[in-house]
Amino acid sequence: MKRSESEERSSFLIESDDDDEEAHPQHSSSLPKDGDDDSDSDSSSCATPRARPSSYSAHQWPQSYRQSIDIYSSVQSPNLSFLGTPTLSRLSNSFLNNSFRGKTPEIISNLVKPLLRPSTSDDQHQQQQQQHDDTRKSSQYLLPSRKPSLQQIPEDQKPLLVGHEVPAYQQQCSYTQAVMNGINVLCGVGILSTPYAIKQGGWLGLVILCLFAVLAWYTGVLLRRCLDSKEGLETYPDIGHAAFGTTGRIAISIILYVELYACCIEYLILESDNLSKLFPNAHLTIGSMTLNSHVFFAILTTLIVMPTTWLRDLSCLSYLSAGGVIASILVVVCLSWVGVVDHVGFENKGTALNLPGIPIAIGLYGYCYSGHGVFPNIYSSLKNRNQFPSILFTCIGLSSILFAGAAVMGYKMFGESTESQFTLNLPENLVVSKVAVWTTVANPITKYALTITPLAMSLEELLPPNQQKYANIIMLRSSLVVSTLLIALSVPFFGLVMALVGSLLTMLVTYILPCACFLAILKGKVPWHQIAACSFIIVVGVCCACVGTYSSLSKIVQNYT
Repeated sequence: MKRSESEERSSFLIESDDDDEEAHPQHSSSLPKDGDDDSDSDSSSCATPRARPSSYSAHQWPQSYRQSIDIYSSVQSPNLSFLGTPTLSRLSNSFLNNSFRGKTPEIISNLVKPLLRPSTSDDQHQQQQQQHDDTRKSSQYLLPSRKPSLQQIPEDQKPLLVGHEVPAYQQQCSYTQAVMNGINVLCGVGILSTPYAIKQGGWLGLVILCLFAVLAWYTGVLLRRCLDSKEGLETYPDIGHAAFGTTGRIAISIILYVELYACCIEYLILESDNLSKLFPNAHLTIGSMTLNSHVFFAILTTLIVMPTTWLRDLSCLSYLSAGGVIASILVVVCLSWVGVVDHVGFENKGTALNLPGIPIAIGLYGYCYSGHGVFPNIYSSLKNRNQFPSILFTCIGLSSILFAGAAVMGYKMFGESTESQFTLNLPENLVVSKVAVWTTVANPITKYALTITPLAMSLEELLPPNQQKYANIIMLRSSLVVSTLLIALSVPFFGLVMALVGSLLTMLVTYILPCACFLAILKGKVPWHQIAACSFIIVVGVCCACVGTYSSLSKIVQNYT
C-alpha cells in the first residue's frame, strides 16, 4: 500500500490496521476509497469496520452529517461513548473496554447486540469478520500500549466524527431494514394533518398527494444517480459539494438543518396541543402570572426532552423512536376504530375543490415527503444497492397509503370541523381516543433529541478545539432547545407552521435541489427527456414553494392580527 510521509510517521497501531487491510482486501474493498485511515475500532458485536468519512467531507463543514443522520434515521447498536469531546469519547471507550477485559466474549456481545437480527448470510460474514478482528487485536497487544495524542497524529488522520460511531449493522443493511428506516422517517407528525389538508384543498387535493409521491420517488432515484456518479459521495451535502462546490455544500446543509430544527418546533406545538386536550384545566400560577395549559405543557415538554439532548449515546432513544412506524399505524387504526366500531360514522361529504385553500394543502402534502435528507444515507448503507429504487418505491408507496387513508377517514368523520391534528377531534370519552392521543404524545418525546442532534453536532464542529468541553456542549444544546420553545410559543399554529415548512424547505430538499444537482453533476450526459423531466419538476417545485410560502405566512400574520 502506498503511504505518504505523514502516514509513515504515525503510530505502530495505525500501521497494523493498514497492513491488516492489505492482508484482507475482501473486507476493505467495501469501504470508500478516500485514503483516510480508520480510527480505533468500536466495540460493536457486528464486526464491520467503521465507515470512513467521505473524501468530500474530509475538510468541509459539516463533517458529522453522515454520522448524525444515521443516528436520527435508524436503530442503533448500543454505543459506548457519552457526551463530550473526541478525547472524552476515547477515554470512555478505553475505560469500558478495560473494565470488560477478562470478561467472557458472550457477556460483551450481549451488551452490544443490535436490535435487528441479521440474516444467515450476515451471520457468516460476521463470523469471518470476527476472526479477522480477533487476529488484529491479538497483534495489537504485542505493540506498545501508549497511543499517540491528538497533537502527534497527522492532521489527515485525526478523527473527523465526534462522539458516535456509524452503526455497524447499518453498513450491511437489508431490504427490510432499509424499508423500515425509510418509513420511520416519512411517517412522522405529517400524517396527523392530512385530513386538515383535504379540508383546505378539497377532495381533488388528493391528486397533489399522489403527484408529490411520484415525483418524490423520481427525485430519490436521481439522488442515487448523483451518488454513483463520483467516488466518495455518501450524503446529501456531498452531492451539493459535487454539484456546486463548497457553497452548494454549505447551503444544502443549512437547509437540511433548518428543516430538522423546524420539526423540533412542531414537536413542541404538538405536545402542547394534545396534552392540553387531555388536561384542559391544567395551569401554573407564579406570583401574578398564570400560565395556561398550552404554555404550561410546552414548557414541561421542554424540561423533559432537554436532558435527553445532552446524551452522546442515543441508542436507547433510537430503539424507542424506531417504533414510529408502529405508532403511525396504531394512530390510523384508532381513527378507523372510532369511525367504525364506536359509530362516529363517515357521513361528511365535503367539497370537491377549494381553490383558496390549495396553497396550504400543497405545504401540508409536501411536508409528508420530507425524507430526502436521509435517503442518501440509507442508500450508502445498503448491502445490495441495486435494490434502492424498489426500497424507495416501497417506502413512499406504503407511507402514501397511510397518508391517504388517514386523510379520507378523518375528513369523512369530522368534515369542516377538522382540526390541524385529527387527534384533537377524537371524542374525549373513548378509550381508543386516549390511546391515539397518548401514542401521539409519546412518539415526539423519543424523537426530539434524535432530531436536534444533527444540528447540535454541526454547531459543535464550529467551536474552537479548546472550547469543546462538556459544559459548553450542554449549554449549546440547551440553548437550541430553549430557542425551539420560544418559537413554538410565539407561533403556536401547528398546521400553518407545517405548511410553511413543507412549502419552503421540503420543496427545496425533495424536488428542486435533487434535479438541480443531477443536471449540474451529469451535465452533458443527461438525455433530453430527463432534462425535460427535471426542468418540469423544478418549475413545479418553485411555483409550489412561492405560492405555499406566501399563503402560509399570510395566514400566520392574520392569526396575529
